[in-house]
Amino acid sequence: MAADEPDWALTAKTHLLGLRLYAIVGISAAIIVLLFVLLVLIVCLRSTHRRATRVKHASGVIPISMKEVAVGDRKVCCSSGEASSSSSEVKPVVGKMGNIGWGRWYTLSELEAATNAFDCRNIIGEGGYGVVYRGVLPDLSVVAVKNLLNNKGQAEKEFKVEVEAIGKVRHKNLVGLLGYCAESAKRMLVYEFVDNGTLEQWLHGDVGTFSPLTWDIRMKIAIGTAKGIAYLHEGLEPKVVHRDIKSSNILLDKQWNAKVSDFGLAKLLGPESTFVTTRVMGTFGYVSPEYASTGMLNEASDIYSFGVLLMEIISGRNPVDYGRPVGEVNLVEWFKGMIGRRQGEEVLDPLIEVKPPPRALKRVLLICLRCVDSDAHMRPKMGQIVHMLEGDEFPFRTDQRSTRAGEIISSPNACSTDIKESQKAGDTNEERLMWR
Repeated sequence: MAADEPDWALTAKTHLLGLRLYAIVGISAAIIVLLFVLLVLIVCLRSTHRRATRVKHASGVIPISMKEVAVGDRKVCCSSGEASSSSSEVKPVVGKMGNIGWGRWYTLSELEAATNAFDCRNIIGEGGYGVVYRGVLPDLSVVAVKNLLNNKGQAEKEFKVEVEAIGKVRHKNLVGLLGYCAESAKRMLVYEFVDNGTLEQWLHGDVGTFSPLTWDIRMKIAIGTAKGIAYLHEGLEPKVVHRDIKSSNILLDKQWNAKVSDFGLAKLLGPESTFVTTRVMGTFGYVSPEYASTGMLNEASDIYSFGVLLMEIISGRNPVDYGRPVGEVNLVEWFKGMIGRRQGEEVLDPLIEVKPPPRALKRVLLICLRCVDSDAHMRPKMGQIVHMLEGDEFPFRTDQRSTRAGEIISSPNACSTDIKESQKAGDTNEERLMWR
C-alpha cells in the first residue's frame, strides 16, 4: 500500500485476497441484490400456492378435521357396508357471490347474519339431526340452513353423507344443496328454500272442512316424489338409497311440486353390490320388514317406504296411530284388510271433497299393494312406479304367472272358476277382490 494512500480509500488494498475496497463493496452489493430477488421469488411462489389451494377447496374438496370429503364424481365400494369415496377433478365454475363448482363454502359469520344469529323465530324444522333455519342472504335470496347437532360425532357423519350423496345432484324433485359451512366443530348445510311446508303438515295439520290437497294434487305430489326417488335409484352411479322416505321429508312449493329432502341417513350402493348391511335406521311405520329384521338395505326398502307414503297420501292417516281402534293402528295392515274386504273406496281421506274415478283409485290402490309386497323381489322399480302412476294400465306383476292372472281379473266376464285359477297363478287375495 502506498504511503500517501489512506486506509479507507476505495482503491486501497485489503487483506481479503488482496482485493481493493471497491471490489469488496461491489461484491457485497451484488450479494444483497441477489438475496432480495430470491426473497421476492419465494413470496410470489407462496402466494401462488395459496391461491391454487383455495381454488382446489372451492372446486369440490371440503376439509373436515384432518380428512377431506370428495364431492366430485364418485366411485364407491360398498362390500363392507360403508361407502368410501374418491373424487375426480372438478373444473371450477365461478359465478356471482363466489359460487365455485357445485356449491359455495359459506363462513359461519355469513350464516349467522343470514339467520339473525340463529334466532329461534327463524326455525322452520327440527329433529334428532339438528335444526333448520330460514335465512336471507345479502342478495335477498332465501335459503334453508341446517345446523347439524354434534352428538357423538353424528354431525360429522351426516355432513359427509349429504355432501357425498347429493353434493352435485340437480333434479327438480330433489331439494338442492347450495353449499356448506365447516368451521371448528360446526357443520352446516345450506339448501334451497321450499316455501310451502311439508306434505306431513298438509296431510295431518288443521286444514279445515276440506283439504286443499285434491285428488289430482295428491297424485301430482306422489308422481313428483316417485320421480325424485327414481333418479336417486336409477339416474346416479353409484345409486343412492334414501333410507328415510316419509311425509315430513317431502317439501312442497306453491305449485305443489314435491321435493325429496333430508339425505342424512342415505347410503350409496355401488354397481357390484345388491345390498348394503347397516344399522337399522329410519322412521317407525315406514321401515320395510326385511330391513328391520336383517339390516340388509337396498332400493327395495325405499320402495316399501314409498308404498306406505302413498297409502298415507290416499287415506290422510299416519303410518302408525295409537289413537285409532285396534285393527286400524298400523296403516299397512288396515289398508290391506280394507281392500281384502272390497272396501277400497272407504280408505279415501274424508277431507277429499271430489272423489276420484273408481278406475283411477283402483290403479293407485294396487300400486300401493305392489310397493309393500312382503317379497322384496316382487316390488316394482321406482321407474316402473312412475310409469304406472302416470299411465292408465293396470300395474300387475310382470312375471309370467301373473300375466294370466291379470288377464282373468281384468276381464268383465271373469267367473269364480277363473278367479280360483288366478289364485293358483300367484296373485294375492287383495288384488283379486279389487278387480271383481
